[in-house]
Order: sequence, then C-alpha cells, then structure tokens
Amino acid sequence: MLSPRERTVVLLTCCLSVVVAGLDTTIANVALPSIRQALHAPVSGLQWIVDAYVLVIACLLLFSGSVADRFGRRRVFQAGLGLFSLGSFLCGLAPTLGVLIAARALQAVGGAMLNPVAMSIIATTFGDPRDRARAVGTWGAVAGLGGACGPVLGGLLVSGFGWRSIFWVNVPIGIVAIVLTRKFVPESRAARPRSFDPLGQLLVVTFLGPLTAAVIEGPRLGWGSPVIVALFAVAAVSVPGLVVVERRRAEPLVDVRCFRSPAFSGAAVIAVAALLAVVGFLFLNTLYLQEVRGFSALRAGLLTIPMAAAGAACATISGRIVAARGARLPLVLAGVLLTAGAGLLAGTGPDTGMGYLIGAYLVFGAGFGLVGTPMTNAALAGMPRDQAGVAGAIASTCRQTGGAIGVAVCGSLVASGAPSWVAWTVLAGCGVVTVLLGLVSTGHWAREPTTATR
Repeated sequence: MLSPRERTVVLLTCCLSVVVAGLDTTIANVALPSIRQALHAPVSGLQWIVDAYVLVIACLLLFSGSVADRFGRRRVFQAGLGLFSLGSFLCGLAPTLGVLIAARALQAVGGAMLNPVAMSIIATTFGDPRDRARAVGTWGAVAGLGGACGPVLGGLLVSGFGWRSIFWVNVPIGIVAIVLTRKFVPESRAARPRSFDPLGQLLVVTFLGPLTAAVIEGPRLGWGSPVIVALFAVAAVSVPGLVVVERRRAEPLVDVRCFRSPAFSGAAVIAVAALLAVVGFLFLNTLYLQEVRGFSALRAGLLTIPMAAAGAACATISGRIVAARGARLPLVLAGVLLTAGAGLLAGTGPDTGMGYLIGAYLVFGAGFGLVGTPMTNAALAGMPRDQAGVAGAIASTCRQTGGAIGVAVCGSLVASGAPSWVAWTVLAGCGVVTVLLGLVSTGHWAREPTTATR
C-alpha cells in the first residue's frame, strides 16, 4: 500500500498529464485565426483542427481504458505520453492544413491513453470514497486550470513565437511526465480484465465519426446532399447496432447495463451537454475576440483569465461539496451558471464593454468549474472499482463527444451565416439540460440502480 506522500506524488503526476491534454484543446483554439491565415483554412478546416483531436480521443477512450486494465495502466499511460509528444512535435512542423489535421489525429491517439487511464490510476490509488472525491476534485481543478489557461499561454506563444510554438510547448512537458510516471506511478491491472470487442469499437467509430463529419461539412456540401445524408444514416444505424451487439457480449466494450441507472445515464448526458457548451464557447469566443473585435491573440487570451480563475476555484469547491453533500447542488448550480453565462454572451457585439465581457466569463467559468467533479464521481460510481479504466473511459468519452459536437455545431452555424446569438442560445440550452438532469438523476430513487449495477 502506498504512503500518503506517495499517493500525493501519483496524483501530481496524473495531474501533469491532464495539463498537457487540456492545454492542447484550448491552446489550439486561440491560434485558429493565425492558422487560418497561414494555411488558408476555411471555417470547416478550423473545425477539423479542433475536432480531429477531440473526435479521435472520443473514439478511442473506451478501447484505451480496457487496454490499460489488461496490459497495465502505467505502461499504457507512458505510451500515451510518448505518442502525444510525437504528435505535438509533428503538428509544429506541419506545412499544410491536411498534414496538421493528420498530426492532430496522432496526438489524439496518445491523448486517448491519458485522461481515462489517469482517472483509473487515481481511482485505484485512493480507495476511501471521501479521499477519492477530493483527489478527483483536485484532478478536475488542475484539468480546468490547464484548459482555461490555454488561451493565455497560447496568446503569449502565438504573439511571441508564432502558432507552431503552441504545439512544441507540449514536448518538454510530455518528457517530464514520462520520467515521473516511470519513477513514481506503480503498475496496476484489473484482476479480471475484459476481452477485446472489435465490433463494438467499430460501431463507436461509425457513430461518432460520420455524425461529426456530417455536421461540419453540411454547410459546405448542402444538408440534402447524398454524402451528408449517407453520413447521418450511418451514424443513426450505428447506435441501435451498438446496443444490440453489446447486450449480447459477456464482456462488452460499452456495458449498456450501466445506462439502466438514472444516476449513471444522467451523468453521461450531463457530460455531453456541459462539454458541448464549454468547447463551443472556446471556439465561438476565439473567433469573436480576434475576428469581430480585432484583438490580438495575446489580448484575446488574457481576457479569458477570469474564466480560468473562476473555473479553477469552483472546481476545488465542487470537490469539497461532493465529498460533504453529494452531487445535486454543484450540478444544478453549474447548469444555472452555464445558462446565465451563455445567455450574457448572446448579447455581445462589436462594441460590448470589457466589464460586461469579464462578468460573463466569470459566470461561465464558474459553471464549468463546478460541473466536472460531480459528473465524474457519478460515472465512476456506476461501475465496479475493478473496472475503473472502463468507467473512466466512458466518462471521458462523453466529455469528448460533447466537445466534438460543440465545435461541429457552432462552426456550422458560423459557416452558414446564422446570427451569433443563435449559437450562444444553443449553448445556453445545454446549461438548462444540466440543471434538469442534475435534479432528476441525483434523487434517492435514481441512486439505487447505480448500486444495483455493481
């Protein structure tokens, strides 16, 4: 058994990995206008720069969780850090938009091995439920801080060294994380890991990939074009196909029985809605500040500091509330704040005052900070501890899926020429969903099936 000091070092090492993964999503957003000019990218190209990363992670998270449970969490974690660092280096060298998108996909293969495996390492290291809640709260705070600080660091790097530097900065951090993992993180495996499920994995890919591609390319090709209709059809068929296939397997990639629990299902949908709102915000806000307001990348990044500060502070507070009182209060409050923040931003224009913007960022950031810990704990509680890798992967898959859809939807609205308030209203609706499901899925009747699934 690890000592308290050793557990702290393991937690810090896992937090370092989530910093690089979180940074890479938000740091890329602030560089999009610069990349657009340098590589002559259309709006759909900007969407793919973000979604090539988010989508590949979403498709592979479940697989990486089960691989980690079988072959060793530390081993898979180190491999993920290596691939992520290599992909980052290649992104910085990319001469064309296509090469950049491909390198982002390679980054994502490594990134898929980081967050869910880090979460499973934390879950197996901290056995006491209260200690685990605090550890997850710390992990969530660091994730929120890393992601929210991305625009600031990105602005500094883009202004001082150009857009390629935002990818190269990941390389030394990744190397340090590899060394720390090798030295401090103990190896662990599931006592009885699940068998591989190639058909289930294929159906996950054929659902998320075509759905995202259809939403991104719809404005360019036309929503009624044969290609777009075919993509939507493939995605639609994949969902019932996945349910049928997984229910027949003794050890499925996606254990659909977990979704019989209202608490687990609620957490999964909240994860999709909340991250749709957050990643959609990052995409829209970057284009607004740099292309509508004409701000530099540095100034645009600095303006997001209030969101970063509010997110980090509220993530820590959320962990304490969950440990003491459960998930309902932080979930409901998070939904209210996300709705209010997006609603405030729907009223912005070319001449909106700085005080108004900062206030909106504070409100939205507080909602983002509050939501992570309660939905993560609910997801982990829905599966046996021995399958912590799969539980963590499901939670992270829902997050990444929401992020991919957020960029796809918001980018499509921008590309189609819709007024900006329409996209912000969509994000506000995600906050409303969080409130409603936070109330419905956290009652006593909803928590009982979660225990039963164990």
